[in-house]
Amino acid sequence: MSKTLHIALIGPTGFVGAAVLDELLSRGHRVTALARNPAKLAPREGLTVVQGEATDAAQVAHAVAGTDAIVNAYNPGWDHPDLYAEFRRGTDAILTGVKQSGVRRVLMVGGAGSLFVAPGVQLVDTPAFVEAVPPNIVPGAQAARDALTELRKESVLEWSFVSPPAMLAPGERLGRYRLGGEDLLMDGDHPAGISVADLAVAIVDEIETPKHVRQRFTVSS
Repeated sequence: MSKTLHIALIGPTGFVGAAVLDELLSRGHRVTALARNPAKLAPREGLTVVQGEATDAAQVAHAVAGTDAIVNAYNPGWDHPDLYAEFRRGTDAILTGVKQSGVRRVLMVGGAGSLFVAPGVQLVDTPAFVEAVPPNIVPGAQAARDALTELRKESVLEWSFVSPPAMLAPGERLGRYRLGGEDLLMDGDHPAGISVADLAVAIVDEIETPKHVRQRFTVSS
């Protein structure tokens, strides 16, 4: 990489967002992080923290204005009592705020549930998904899927949408990954996985060198 970028990060204290923050800063990028509680983020070189709510489009617009690109890792929390509605409210506000800011490049972090396991069949709609995933998480997966459906209609923003594989966990940063498109990636007969650190590598790679503009992609080890 030859250019230092100024990246806005929404959701910097979450599981994926924290890994993306580490990866961005490790590569020397400047990061403006929008956080409800800035005290959760320790001071770090290259990091500016802006207090604000991701569900407020005006606050999002203020935080991301003047940046080169936005990574949206927003999640209201898996235990939120109205997870589906809050996820959609936040995602809609973020996209509105990004448009108001004048920034065009945004990468949205979604879930594996919208990946296809057969023609016309998404993982989130299968009995196996409902049986394997805790009930409180299912509405979030459904919201992320529906957000992607709406995002596909977007023609102003230069968006990308990344779906992690079915298995996403803490782990070592290997710095490599396998790219996929619309279908769930497999490891033999089992759904593939990746460490959150290597998911962050893939996200920052896409920000530095866009290859999936107005497309969804997925990755695995």
